[in-house]
Amino acid sequence: MDEIENYSESIHEQSNEHAHHILHEGGGEKDKWIMFVALSTAIIAVMAAVCGLLAGDHSDDAMLDQMRASDQWSLYQAKGIKSDILKSSDNLLFAMAKPADTADVNKIQKYKQDQKETMAKAKGFENDSSTHLEKHDKLARGVTFFQIAIAIGAISIITKRKPLWVASLGFASIGIIFFVAGLFF
Repeated sequence: MDEIENYSESIHEQSNEHAHHILHEGGGEKDKWIMFVALSTAIIAVMAAVCGLLAGDHSDDAMLDQMRASDQWSLYQAKGIKSDILKSSDNLLFAMAKPADTADVNKIQKYKQDQKETMAKAKGFENDSSTHLEKHDKLARGVTFFQIAIAIGAISIITKRKPLWVASLGFASIGIIFFVAGLFF
């Protein structure tokens, strides 16, 4: 992702230099639209940066919640193993015609209750992780469309073709849709 950002920053800088040259060194009224292209490209670059930061945050949160879920599932398994060991001990006592230890029976019930609570926590963390991952994916797509928009905007300045600028704004609009979807949906 850093390579893409560096590449788009380079294109953005070149287009700004080209726009500056045209406006200050002989660009006529006809070429003033280039200033609008440079300005819109700068705004798109800012949106790409913000979108990229948010995508990274959601990626990190998804990973952390998945680790928390894994920890809860490990705890769930540990409680199950402890419960099974106590059951085996009680079965052995029963086979030897001795009464089961009531403390063990109570522990088994407590472990089963703890497992239910732990399972609920683990599933909650898994759901949170999935939500963060979905938001990350939407925001990452937004960054991609913003980067495409920046590149096409720079090409429109270099080639002096307004339809490419319009296409750039179209890609930026798609990026905005993903950006908003990543924030709110």
